[in-house]
Amino acid sequence: MASIRRTLSPAYHHRSYQNGAGFSSPSHKFLSNGNSKHSSSRHLPLLFTAVNLVYRTGWRRSLCWCLFFFLIGFVFGITLFGNMDTDIRAKDFAFPELKPPHVDLRLDDQIVTSVSLGIHTRLQEPKEVDDLIGPPLKQLIVVTPTYNRGFQAYFLNRLGQVLRLVKPPLVWIVVEEKVASFETAEILRRTSVMYRHVVCTRSPSEPKDRGVHQRNAALEHIERHKVDGIVFFADDDNVYTVELFESLRTIRRFGTWPVAMLAPSKNKAILEGPVCNGSQVIGWHTNEKSKRLRRFHVDMSGFAFNSSILWDPKRWGRPYSNPIRQLDTVKEGFQETTFIEQVVEDESQMEGILPGCSRIMNWHLHLDTGNLIYPKGWLLEKNLEITLAIK
Repeated sequence: MASIRRTLSPAYHHRSYQNGAGFSSPSHKFLSNGNSKHSSSRHLPLLFTAVNLVYRTGWRRSLCWCLFFFLIGFVFGITLFGNMDTDIRAKDFAFPELKPPHVDLRLDDQIVTSVSLGIHTRLQEPKEVDDLIGPPLKQLIVVTPTYNRGFQAYFLNRLGQVLRLVKPPLVWIVVEEKVASFETAEILRRTSVMYRHVVCTRSPSEPKDRGVHQRNAALEHIERHKVDGIVFFADDDNVYTVELFESLRTIRRFGTWPVAMLAPSKNKAILEGPVCNGSQVIGWHTNEKSKRLRRFHVDMSGFAFNSSILWDPKRWGRPYSNPIRQLDTVKEGFQETTFIEQVVEDESQMEGILPGCSRIMNWHLHLDTGNLIYPKGWLLEKNLEITLAIK
């Protein structure tokens, strides 16, 4: 019987058998013939000996080979390729130089030197500029007594429209008797003028004393709160110009001016007030009947004074400190002169408003409106009936 012998491959020539003979592998040859420069090759025989001890266990053979090659790869990884250049220089991270694109600027191109928004402004007039940089204006304190009557709404609206044209500061003290009515308060709010609505609780014994008590209530209010300014009694039934209110700010202590009034008979006009030489008062315009009876011939709306006279008498050298009030014990037409006698001593302490006192800036009209009927709340409850004529 023929027998066929299979020659062993050169790769397995040194393979060990189960009788315990030793063997050698190509890996062993490869590692033993490696580079002798590395110190890790010294430990390879010990590593093979450890593998041979566990190689005979059978099923653990594959695990041992995996562990063997893992260790081989680890040793080569940390020895053969451990030499690395770690020199990192700043030039490796330098950014490229950025330059703006070249622009060819021609000499004939227009160069913008100013920008206009297209808004045309007008310079203020020299007078307005002087007002801005000048001293602050004095406050005007306008006192107006009022009561319910036919033309009350018309009078208050007319005076309010004039006051709103006057430059501030200005405060309008409107005095009513007994109670502050809703109709008056509504008119004052609509004028857009700074105001104070004051109530006079004192009931007059005669109708002629109504205005006296109301003005005294305003004087008490000014004195209690020490309101600083120029006090002017402006009745609601008179006619005033804006120029008059602007001229009041020139008063230092007491100022006066002539007033044109309609005579009670309404057949002629009467001029009442001071006669001036410049700003010095040297005489008075008056009628024949009362020229010897009154000390100062001036209308209630023909003078104004500094409010500090009421609450700071030492400043003006007043010999007594009694409250300055209008008197209801004197006859009608004498309230003005008795009141002025408490404020000044004579004409030397007065100032004529406007040079020469030659201009009329307010008018006193005697209008009898007692018999007129006005609707409640100034509202018409019913519309007027319209009658159509049929032809």
